Amino acid sequence: MAHNIMMRKIKTIAIIQARLSSTRLPGKVLLRIAPQKTMLECMLERVGKSSEIEKIIVATTENPNDRALIEYNETIHQPCFVGSEHDVLDRHYRAAKAFGAKTGDTIVRMTSDCPFIDPVVIDETIRFYKEHDFDYASNNLEPYTYPDGMDTEVFSFEALEKAWKEATSSSHREHVTFYFWKNPDIFKIGRYVNKNKGEAGYRLTLDYPEDYELLKAVYQALYPKNPIFSMRDILEFLNTHPEIKKLTTAFERNISWKAA
Repeated sequence: MAHNIMMRKIKTIAIIQARLSSTRLPGKVLLRIAPQKTMLECMLERVGKSSEIEKIIVATTENPNDRALIEYNETIHQPCFVGSEHDVLDRHYRAAKAFGAKTGDTIVRMTSDCPFIDPVVIDETIRFYKEHDFDYASNNLEPYTYPDGMDTEVFSFEALEKAWKEATSSSHREHVTFYFWKNPDIFKIGRYVNKNKGEAGYRLTLDYPEDYELLKAVYQALYPKNPIFSMRDILEFLNTHPEIKKLTTAFERNISWKAA
């Protein structure tokens, strides 16, 4: 009878890491990019245009400060998982499990401070991962080639489970994918590279008030013309508006990683 049993469909599940207790810009993911839209909703709208992703989960924390974020996700009918605040690797693994991830499935990790992430870039990174049979692939490994804010990490559920079982250092538990790319002898690692490497210096992430000002200016200029404006649209806008681009040039990329 085995030949009559249909094989389980392999799934691609996105997990967006989110919380409200950012020290540099508290509550940033619920800041308004437009009167009726939060930064998180803007990101969800864009990730939802990915042709590769089948399910999107927001993974937040048990910290009471994140209760408002949980309630917000309920309001917009967005699937949400609540887990450990500091063991973020555990949060991702349990979120994947809770929403049905199994052996063979693909997990796509993003962080909620990337509201302008381009669905085309997401899909290209996922396809790169799948075509080369990697355990882990990313477009934000150093040396950087993509703008800050296009960060997409893709890995197998098996790799996530292995890291969850084996990673012991606090930095590997806090920074979900450190265990992958710091152990290339264990995992097959792929680095997806932007052909236009000079674009790595652009900052399209949300960490500081100045980031918020830049993102609002970009949104107000581009959204009316094309709701899912591309990375290329953003960069062209910033190149013609240097006074906006320079708002965030003083900030170092991935500063929270440096001490890990």
